[in-house]
Amino acid sequence: MARFPEGAVTDQRFDVNLSILFTEYPLLERPAAAAAAGFTAVELWWPWTGTPTPDQSELDALREALSDAGTQLVGLNFYAGELPGPDRGALSVPGEESERFRANVDVAADFADSVGCKALNALYGNRIEGVDPAAQDALALENLVLAARAADRVGAVLLVETLNKPESPHYPLVSAPSAIEVVDKVNAATGLGNAKFLLDIYHLSMNGEDVGEVIAAYATKTGHVQIADNPGRGAPGTGSLPLARHLEELRTAGYDGWVGLEYKPGGLPSAGAFDWLPADARAVRPDST
Repeated sequence: MARFPEGAVTDQRFDVNLSILFTEYPLLERPAAAAAAGFTAVELWWPWTGTPTPDQSELDALREALSDAGTQLVGLNFYAGELPGPDRGALSVPGEESERFRANVDVAADFADSVGCKALNALYGNRIEGVDPAAQDALALENLVLAARAADRVGAVLLVETLNKPESPHYPLVSAPSAIEVVDKVNAATGLGNAKFLLDIYHLSMNGEDVGEVIAAYATKTGHVQIADNPGRGAPGTGSLPLARHLEELRTAGYDGWVGLEYKPGGLPSAGAFDWLPADARAVRPDST
């Protein structure tokens, strides 16, 4: 596994996604495992897949696990159905799933507020056979407005994410412009300006987009970045993406937010999947918070 040049990570703030890494541990043990690997910041998909409204005791236990490990939660998904699994969000899916998303909005926002998390990601949801796409888009905007207002209430941004067509064939946001269009519509509807683009380099590359051009065009509208190499969605250095160059492009474009490590450990114990990243680049420096 290639090691990044020191300059490529000097000005970055990295966090580790505990929903795809350290999954060999139970949820409540993952913050401590990330801390043992040198990380002080983490992110999560919605960690209670089965329910949008977990018991308060479950919320309290995760809050305590994060605090005890000394890890800061910097990104959290709203309820997104079965993820990992067949679902790609719930907010544009009519009926019960949309209702579950709405039930989750304040729960997720309040939990984020309680741990100082300032980014909430809302996956759009798959197209549903037999449902008018325009009706799904109208429902999506309605629910995203609700989520943006809840995020604003706790001082957070709302993230809208592009996925990739090969792995998510029924997900409609499979280009950077399609996600940016949604971001702009939400901001126009709320007037809050807190809807932002989640720029996932792996998904962009899988869609055949020019990542450098996307960064140049949309860095100012980007609220969070995630990385994985391609092919394989593994750690940097396991594929062919010029991730060091893209991180430098982000820095040059003025992006100074978090870079989430959202990749598969490739059969290694998760702690062995960070050899590319110098140990002193894993912890947030006091002057970078």
